[in-house]
Amino acid sequence: MNSHALSVLEYPRVLAVVAERATSSLGARRLRALQPQTDLTALAAEHRRVAATRALVESELGWGPEPAPDLVDALAKLRVAGTSWSAAELLGGAVLLRSSRRTRESLTDPKRPAVITAVLSHLLQRLVSAKRSEEAIERAIAEDGAVRDDASPRLRQIRRELRSSQGELVALLERLMSRLEPHQQVNDMSVTVRNGRYVIPVRAHARTTVGGIVHDTSSTGATLFVEPPAAVEFGNRIRELEAEELREIDRILRELTEEIRPLREPMLDALDALVELDTLYARARFAKDYECSPFDLVDAQDGFTIRDGRHPLLLAQGVDVVPFDLAMAPDERTLLVSGPNTGGKTVLLKALALISLLAQSGIPAPVAEESRVAVFDDFFADVGDEQSIQASLSTFSAHLKNLTEIVGSATHASLVLIDELGSGTDPLEGAALGGAVLEELTRRGTTTVATTHLGALKELAAEVPGVVNASLQFDSAALAPTYRLLKGVPGRSYGIAIARRLKMPEHIVERAIERVPQGERDVDRLLADLEAREKALADRERLAEELVDSGRARAQRLAEREKAVRDRERQVEKEARQEARRFLLDARKEIDRTLKELRTTAEDVVEEKARESRRKIEELAARQNEQLERLDREERNVERRARSANGDKPRRAVHEPPQVGDAVEVGTLGGKVGTLLEVRGKEGVVAVGVMKLTVPLRTLVRTSQQRAKPEIVVPMMGDAPEVHANTEIDLRGMRVDEVDDYLLAELDQAVRADLRSVRIIHGKGTGALRERVAELLRKDTRVKGFRLGLWNEGGSGVSVVDLE
Repeated sequence: MNSHALSVLEYPRVLAVVAERATSSLGARRLRALQPQTDLTALAAEHRRVAATRALVESELGWGPEPAPDLVDALAKLRVAGTSWSAAELLGGAVLLRSSRRTRESLTDPKRPAVITAVLSHLLQRLVSAKRSEEAIERAIAEDGAVRDDASPRLRQIRRELRSSQGELVALLERLMSRLEPHQQVNDMSVTVRNGRYVIPVRAHARTTVGGIVHDTSSTGATLFVEPPAAVEFGNRIRELEAEELREIDRILRELTEEIRPLREPMLDALDALVELDTLYARARFAKDYECSPFDLVDAQDGFTIRDGRHPLLLAQGVDVVPFDLAMAPDERTLLVSGPNTGGKTVLLKALALISLLAQSGIPAPVAEESRVAVFDDFFADVGDEQSIQASLSTFSAHLKNLTEIVGSATHASLVLIDELGSGTDPLEGAALGGAVLEELTRRGTTTVATTHLGALKELAAEVPGVVNASLQFDSAALAPTYRLLKGVPGRSYGIAIARRLKMPEHIVERAIERVPQGERDVDRLLADLEAREKALADRERLAEELVDSGRARAQRLAEREKAVRDRERQVEKEARQEARRFLLDARKEIDRTLKELRTTAEDVVEEKARESRRKIEELAARQNEQLERLDREERNVERRARSANGDKPRRAVHEPPQVGDAVEVGTLGGKVGTLLEVRGKEGVVAVGVMKLTVPLRTLVRTSQQRAKPEIVVPMMGDAPEVHANTEIDLRGMRVDEVDDYLLAELDQAVRADLRSVRIIHGKGTGALRERVAELLRKDTRVKGFRLGLWNEGGSGVSVVDLE
């Protein structure tokens, strides 16, 4: 590429702006060294990689590059056998290995879209993972680059002994200092180190008294730093230990280097991949910061379309940039931009070139979607004042030299930028020369953008096919540029208007107008009329856009209101459903509470009636006992009187006591027949009908009368444990062959407790458990009927059973 043109267009400054976003010095260096490329396929692939990196950066997980240490020279040193890395270089090697491993782990995370990581797969494959070597270096070397004490047992021993010797030596020197006479001591004296030896400061006149070796003096010569004789041997031992420490450190570093040496090539690849990822990250951030949209790359002969183009350096400076739109058809080869100074023509030239230069360097360009950026084989620029004293060239000569090189080198695929074409010499000659250059470049098919003030060149568009006029809009009322590009309309010269605005005497202004050729005045009036129509049209378009925007805003408000109404309807419906559900749940809770209260009340009533019956029976039994005792007394009196009258000895009636299981008459119950169940001393437990009583044995009389065995025996309170039955029988989790015994036992309990219905929970599942339950219920004579539960009772997972 033409280095002169790249420098004039400030391409290196733009690269520096991109490089500022890199996280490593190597990444920034590579970005500043980028050169434009011309391979459309390779450029498209590079922009896909940048887009994938931007998607990673802006994703929910986010992403940023790991550190990439500058180890290029250190890795090159590993090629020489026997060389070893310093501690700092080894620490950098560990950082490189860790960054490589972490980057690979992060970008291959299953949570990241595979389509994104696939674009970067060629870089991920180059990342090395050697965690063992990485950890070995980190165990031996601290973050500050110092070799750790526990890098080896020998180093730990040496340093322990070294610290001990240093401590002993300092203590010895402090004792020696404390023994010095006051006139031999210096102010704030303390043990210090000179030339690697531990010394004490003393007055110069005390040199012979203290003795030893002088290692340094103060700037005035009044203080000497002396190593006393008693400290020399200690000092020698410390130097020996320090030398041993250095040897052991060198040995450790050599071992670690030998472990790293086989990884030299993989580490070089990994470092290059990390640097490339860093450049992709910097380009992605540049695209994000300056709102660069995706665009298509096209051949230079196919024309180009720029939407919302902006100068990247102005964006970097924080300037409020007015974007421009420009489209050139394939048959439009030359754009001639005219208009007043300070209108932004030079900025437009550079922005057009920089957009293509960025795109051809794999960097997103500040354009909007639907843009088509042309790819050129070279760039040529004649921009600015290039007067050269050393080359003895005037401004015009320098321009002429550039134009000569451009005409000689530009091809049909090149981009040529010429600022102020035809200036610096006589306007007629300048216009003629400039017109000839443009005609040659247009005929050749070179894409050319030129600016000019010369009116004669504005007529070139009507004379040469492929030349198109354009201008940067200028506010004639405010006499200020608007920086908006208008294609197809040449720009006016506002020199006389500006002179009038700056209070130039009116007669001079009028005379200047008279001196302008009539043809140019006619063209100026025509352009003024065109500008007025353009302004009116722009005003109408702006009004139409405002009306459209107003309509869109109103439609959006209506849509938002409609959406709000629909959302409110859905919310009300949801709240209604929730309220209905809450009402049903509350009603069910209330029903359950009422049933529980009724059940509790019924149990209390039953218990109270049982207690009342028991009390009455006990009272009846007590009265019967009293009657029996009275009859016994009367019988004994009669017997005694009979024996007295007859002179006989008394005889006792022999009664055979009833046995367990015998049918007996219960005297306390008016002779009701029951079955003796148990004998408890002088009392017996008798089952009479559905009751079980404890009565005195003497009130029982064996009888031959037979009675049917009661089907159900309900114990009275206090005689035996109460029967507890569940209203719900839960069979979930059981197998079919486990159900029979458990279900029948639970039904027995329910029947004994006089329950009228129970719920059997068998679940839905395959239905096998439900079918077995139904089969058992159909065969049980105690079951009046059964059915599946309703929707609020558990549905087909529950069977409701009515008992006899």
